[in-house]
Amino acid sequence: MPKRHAADARTKASANPVAMGRGRPVYGASVGILVLDTRFMRFPGDIGNAATWDFPVHYKMVVGATPVRVVDQQGKGLLPAFIAAAEELIALGCDGITTTCGFLSLFHEPLRDALPVPVCTSSLLQIPMVQSLLPRGKRVGVLTFSKPSLTERHFTSVGVDPTLPVQGLPEGGVFHRSFPAGDHTVPFAAYVPEIMQSARALLKRHPEVGAIVSECTNMPPYSAMIQQELGVPVFDMVNLVRWFQGGLRPRNYGN
Repeated sequence: MPKRHAADARTKASANPVAMGRGRPVYGASVGILVLDTRFMRFPGDIGNAATWDFPVHYKMVVGATPVRVVDQQGKGLLPAFIAAAEELIALGCDGITTTCGFLSLFHEPLRDALPVPVCTSSLLQIPMVQSLLPRGKRVGVLTFSKPSLTERHFTSVGVDPTLPVQGLPEGGVFHRSFPAGDHTVPFAAYVPEIMQSARALLKRHPEVGAIVSECTNMPPYSAMIQQELGVPVFDMVNLVRWFQGGLRPRNYGN
């Protein structure tokens, strides 16, 4: 091969993460998503609905990681299963790992320490960046599946201020009844009143809130409704994973 052509080939290879990276059985999907052991309906916009993404992803369910064990029991005893599932995704070809529950911020450091690729466990990770965007006097408010279960440690595990305003979904409501039970028959519209009621309550109680970060990965289908009615930016796990994937696979502009 002539020297010029060889140099061109090396340049193209160095710009191609597939050409220069590790071998893998599956190519083209950089994000691996660790899914809880659930059966409830995941609507488009949910991290666990593949139609949400405009890029390919890999999924791996963590057997035994039910909402009760992850949320109510703080993930006790589940870390080895999450590490093993993540290792399977990495072996398949993933270059970054994320999850389908914001409460897994508790596992962020252990997963990061155990895995050879970047880890993005929770929507809470984006709070410092969102806070830095807001005008002086404004704060991030957090919308969560369960306020009683979202502890100070969930925030401090990812370097976040634990005193931020937090609003949970109503205890005993349709979310809390259907999600742990794995009821996939509840229609999308049935969840809307609870989500909107909770978002309104957050801003009513804390008028200083200038942006909302949704902890729950099931909330992104409702982000546009919240933003349109309340007029504040809404950041969720889908926003974060799109940003994450953009770093794992930057756009090639053909220059």
